[in-house]
Amino acid sequence: QVQVVESGGGLVQAGGSLRLSCAASGTSTRRCMGWFRQAPGKEREGVAAIDINLSTSYADSVKGRFAISRDNAKNTLYLLMNSLKPEDTAMYYCAARPTYECTTPLLSALYRYWGQGTQVTVSS
Repeated sequence: QVQVVESGGGLVQAGGSLRLSCAASGTSTRRCMGWFRQAPGKEREGVAAIDINLSTSYADSVKGRFAISRDNAKNTLYLLMNSLKPEDTAMYYCAARPTYECTTPLLSALYRYWGQGTQVTVSS
């Protein structure tokens, strides 16, 4: 059974940083994986994704501030978030696709395995 579990969320002031982690079990992180977020009253949006060749994709709103990475030895995905803004406040989810295929990397519908989410709150 594939499971992904997020951690690392919390309350931070604007301009601060957080690093989210996503531990995968029952599968390898050597597949298309991504981070998504959903704020109250808004649709879930893709934040960042990484494929098996370590190519990355980012939403325009986070480019230059967020960095996705993974450690295959630890089976863990990360999201380093710098220069956080109040509009980054959301529940953040880790997700994995069923295979290495990674077209349209920020499209949530193509991801099969989802974590329960970790809350990130940025105060102004």
